Amino acid sequence: MSYVSLVLAMLVLAGGCTAEPIRGPDPIPPGTLEPTVPEALLEMTTTSNPGPSMSSTTVRAAITTIQPSTTEILVIDDAIVERMASSWRPGCPVPLEDLRLLRLRYHDFTGGTSMGELVVADDVADDIMGVFEELYSVGFPIERMELVDAYAGDDTASMQANNTSAFNCRRVEGTDRWSEHAYGIAIDINPLLNPWMRRSSVSPAEGAAYADRSLDVPGMIHDGDAVVQAFARIGWVWGGTWRTTKDYQHFSRSGR
Repeated sequence: MSYVSLVLAMLVLAGGCTAEPIRGPDPIPPGTLEPTVPEALLEMTTTSNPGPSMSSTTVRAAITTIQPSTTEILVIDDAIVERMASSWRPGCPVPLEDLRLLRLRYHDFTGGTSMGELVVADDVADDIMGVFEELYSVGFPIERMELVDAYAGDDTASMQANNTSAFNCRRVEGTDRWSEHAYGIAIDINPLLNPWMRRSSVSPAEGAAYADRSLDVPGMIHDGDAVVQAFARIGWVWGGTWRTTKDYQHFSRSGR
């Protein structure tokens, strides 16, 4: 290699080392973007009222990234039948082929998004899916949403756990009449916070702290609120409108 060629090669290498590297866009400074949190959920604060506390600080500290929607309506297959051993049996008023399993998203009591399950009648599945998407969009909180089989089909145990549930092949307590839940056309929402009441009787008994319906605790249901309106739009009736007995957790297609 000649001297001139050697010098030229050295100059090219030096220029390559000092050239500005190719860069992508500047990184977004930490804290510039915050997760989207439904405003309705951020406004849910309780200080003196009994029940779960959901301050804006708690909500923002929780996992607030909205999970991709995995909501779906499923035919009751053999695997689901095995899971429903406590809630369905031969002789129930609705055959399995007329029921559907819904997988739904909801805001839990930490401010995060959870997935829950309900079994309902096939002919109301689409409507109920729409109702719970509406409740999700307004940030209404639900503590848990499990099949009643998680409590061996025991309605009282499910209520005590504040579990939102639907289908359960059972009789109306104290009668031989099938409950509307046995037809898959009734849903109980946050039953501990929204108990059944008649005079001085409260069920579940642990819900007595919420017998005062003037309380404004997240997850409670009140006349004219988003929950009542969402169900009213599909023609379902709220048990909070009954004349003597009040069933604040209960919504049904028949009004019973």
